[in-house]
Amino acid sequence: MSSDLELSYTFCDSMAHDFMFNLTPCSIMNKPIWNLALTWIPRSDITFLKVIFRVWYNGAKALHWKEVLCSGVDDEYSVCGRLKGETVATAFDIKGARISFPKGNYDIVLQGFSDDSENNMIMCLNLTMIVKQDPF
Repeated sequence: MSSDLELSYTFCDSMAHDFMFNLTPCSIMNKPIWNLALTWIPRSDITFLKVIFRVWYNGAKALHWKEVLCSGVDDEYSVCGRLKGETVATAFDIKGARISFPKGNYDIVLQGFSDDSENNMIMCLNLTMIVKQDPF
């Protein structure tokens, strides 16, 4: 939480998760790069991973993105191939200069599936982002 941004999350399924993330700086004003640190202990082996990312802005659908991150062949992400119970700890930059977030409420759902048919959900997060002032 900061003077211009509030960010929180809950899990959207009934399973217990070992998951944590940290975003610095916690601000959207004049910050072209954010650092995201993520720690997760998956509940199953990660040989296949499909993510779905949905965003609503003030109640209106703003984004729906699907991507297979791990297919089992020539995977480029460090989470791919991790075993059930193995700690995944990673950090990366998000280049915020490409994104302008107008003032308002953002509801974000991030789901992870271990199958392409989206039947076996291994992670589900409900994120709430409140932008308190326009960046311009």
